[in-house]
Amino acid sequence: MTFNFMVAPDFPPGAFPGWYMLNTLLQRRSGIGLHLQMPADTREQAELVAGDAPDLIYANPFDATALVRGQGYRAFARPVGRSDEMVIATRADSPLRVVEDLRPGARIAATDNRDVRLIGLRLLEPADLADADLQWLHADSWPALARQLLAGDADAGFFLADAYHALSRLTRERLHVLVESRLCDISHVLLAHPRIGDDLPALRDALLGVGRASANPAGDAAVLEALGLPQGFEAMDDEDVEFMIDLMDTLLD
Repeated sequence: MTFNFMVAPDFPPGAFPGWYMLNTLLQRRSGIGLHLQMPADTREQAELVAGDAPDLIYANPFDATALVRGQGYRAFARPVGRSDEMVIATRADSPLRVVEDLRPGARIAATDNRDVRLIGLRLLEPADLADADLQWLHADSWPALARQLLAGDADAGFFLADAYHALSRLTRERLHVLVESRLCDISHVLLAHPRIGDDLPALRDALLGVGRASANPAGDAAVLEALGLPQGFEAMDDEDVEFMIDLMDTLLD
């Protein structure tokens, strides 16, 4: 039997090959077939979830909340030392130097990543700005968002921190960070659909074993570096995910 493994489309572009490498590695070590699904955007992701729901999902914390509580998915792993932080940035030559410099009517470029937008709005609270106070500009990708800022089409942009730091050095030199979050307890997670059943332990063990006690440590390290997750993955239990979901609910309030 082959399971569908979907990866949320918000990872840095450079990590794209790494997911194929990981998918191949997990199949070889678990003996279980996996079909990798890489939706191009959140619309395609929603269609896959609404259709024949994927068996495994690497989900952002916002989507994980809905999938766990609404569709019975179970979180079983997360990246080690890699929380979902976000960056609010502007052009390096902008007069905006801190969040409090933003004013009602500010043009904010953002992707469809709801967790990033949610955290960003919390970070704008010192400027006394809410969703309705802002002009939202859509960006299809993190590089496209950076281009909007550099072209002067937006006053500031909301980035996933990993994606921001994965931009080229030249691009980052032309941008200025207004603020970067330090939440620490929110991260992407690996979710399993209940239909996986007795196959989950083998998949979980294969994932958690990447980079640990491997017969091919150099190969494992190459996979994790390609993913941008050099420390690999750690187990996540029900208590861990409930804590994260409660934190997301607090951010929504």
